[in-house]
Amino acid sequence: MITRTGPGRLIRVKERMNGAMYREILSDNLLPSARALKMKCGWVFQHDNDPKHTARATKEWLRKNHFKVLEWPSQSPDQNPIENLWR
Repeated sequence: MITRTGPGRLIRVKERMNGAMYREILSDNLLPSARALKMKCGWVFQHDNDPKHTARATKEWLRKNHFKVLEWPSQSPDQNPIENLWR
């Protein structure tokens, strides 16, 4: 998670990620990061259209956990914050 107030927990992935691993990372880190960054209600989660992000199980997990997700075109270069984080 990267926000205008800074990054949330950064996770090092040492193996090939699949949908289950992605959901586990979200489960363990997304809300704790939002709380640590003192984000208020109403924020919107953005991720790209990687298959593990758009998998039915991931969409269902996000819906059940009441996350608002920004629709985003595949491989869009617009507003790619990770490029700035690596500097």
